[in-house]
Amino acid sequence: MIERIVTGRPRDLGGFEVRRVLPAAGRQMVGPFIFFDHIGPADFAPGRGIDVRPHPHIGLATVTYLFEGALVHRDSLGCVQTIEPGDVNWMTAGRGIVHSERTDPATRARGSRIHGIQSWVALPLASERTDPAFVHHPQATLPAFRAGDCAVRVIAGTAFGRRSPVATSSDTLYADLELPANTAVRLPPEHEERAIYVATGAVTIAGSATAGTAVEVGSLAVLEPGNEVELRASAAARVMLLGGARLEGPRYIWWNFVASSRERIDEGKRDWAAQRFAAVPGETEFIPLPD
Repeated sequence: MIERIVTGRPRDLGGFEVRRVLPAAGRQMVGPFIFFDHIGPADFAPGRGIDVRPHPHIGLATVTYLFEGALVHRDSLGCVQTIEPGDVNWMTAGRGIVHSERTDPATRARGSRIHGIQSWVALPLASERTDPAFVHHPQATLPAFRAGDCAVRVIAGTAFGRRSPVATSSDTLYADLELPANTAVRLPPEHEERAIYVATGAVTIAGSATAGTAVEVGSLAVLEPGNEVELRASAAARVMLLGGARLEGPRYIWWNFVASSRERIDEGKRDWAAQRFAAVPGETEFIPLPD
């Protein structure tokens, strides 16, 4: 039923905290998901906010999804996009892209709250050096429906037989589930790899012939393949369902780079150190290459 449970590790990103769930010791990916951060919830006093300066990515797609708050995305393609709760920002790095994420001035002036998920999806070998791209999908464009008492929104890929309009490079499962207290939903085995991340509330996961296993907030339950499971909420809960097809092999991760070879990582390091990546219009800062 449950292969393993991964507990998120706190990380301070300078003024706000995230729980980092993937990659974890002994479990680099679930489907194509290679990086998974639970942001906040964090409150910012007036005059403060998020300032993630321009930085590069290669070999992956970043996926931003918020429960509360807003962020302004800017990238080296010239895209400027505010993301709000329920929207999806999907940025394909491919051979290389640079972006920043900041709190907009009006929100910063009045103070704000941020809560959401930021994840990376590793690209298959054939797409590692694809052209960079950015797409924004407003909440209203995503499939939203009920599976019994559970409210479901399909963020990317397919879930419960419904497909998101967000284009992916490999078979993907990514959905936002909200369960009222004392309700349950059955999760079909429709993908090779699946995991359940508990963002809020209290849940148990049970198989057809097993008692429920409690999964705490901030933990990721990696499911055994091929089994239908029942997700029960003893208190109102919000969970993320993620996974998809296993990629062709492991990936190397260094800083913001993901690649199938160390040589490609080293190439990305040299390019950023020499400032050969395209710049983000309107930005004058950047994050230097780490030591």
